[in-house]
Amino acid sequence: MRLIFLGDVVGKSGRDAVARELPLLRERFKPDIVVVNGENAAHGFGISQDIHQKLLGCGADVVTLGNHAFDQRETLVFIEREPNLIRPLNWPAGCPGRGTCMVETAKGQRVLVMNAMGRVMIEPMLDDPFPAVGKELDQCRLGRDCDAILIDFHAEVSSEKMAMGHYVDGRASLLVGTHTHVPTSDHQILPGGTGYLTDAGMCGDYDSVIGMDKAEPLNRFLRKLPVEKFKPAEGPATVCGVAVETDDRSGLASQISSIRLGGRLSQAEVPFW
Repeated sequence: MRLIFLGDVVGKSGRDAVARELPLLRERFKPDIVVVNGENAAHGFGISQDIHQKLLGCGADVVTLGNHAFDQRETLVFIEREPNLIRPLNWPAGCPGRGTCMVETAKGQRVLVMNAMGRVMIEPMLDDPFPAVGKELDQCRLGRDCDAILIDFHAEVSSEKMAMGHYVDGRASLLVGTHTHVPTSDHQILPGGTGYLTDAGMCGDYDSVIGMDKAEPLNRFLRKLPVEKFKPAEGPATVCGVAVETDDRSGLASQISSIRLGGRLSQAEVPFW
């Protein structure tokens, strides 16, 4: 099976880049499923229903979120109507929405998409993600109950993401980190067969401070005083993510590659499709 995941979409620049590149990726590589993190898609903070629908329209099957999941208050309501929009599953009981989504591909294969959030140096402080993820994996066994499992782990520190990767190794097809907006180059297949990447990076303008226009972050670092709200940078965006090929029998990863298309960063295309 062919899986594609794209990192945090930041603002209009990121949305425009995804709208340009994702249909081309779908046409060229024929992925069975595409998952996109959309938690910064609405002017850098959260997601609106209209933007969610547009991401689906340009080729996403599932949209994941993170710590900015409910920055747009409308999300508290419409997320209940959108089964393919998921927020971190370790949000406390009573939170709107859901943390997993089962997708049936055009070939009839079942893919479990899961969203979880770390707790180290990130707010809000949610429930412990490790037992929450473990419970879901116990209830849906890779190769028995589904054909692939993709986990978006939205977390700040690399150590927590790496620990989660090893925790799910052999039980998931892909564990990919999001949140830092900086793509890492450590894509690999772990010893148990799970594809892993510490951070997918963002779909956004890299002539920025993690996707935000440079002026206000520099002001706050230099003067320690906020002057205005953060706003997304508006230059050409790089679409960043990861591609994984899975074994049809086990559901585990057989090949993995970074994706970087357009914008300022060095380009990386999938070499095995």
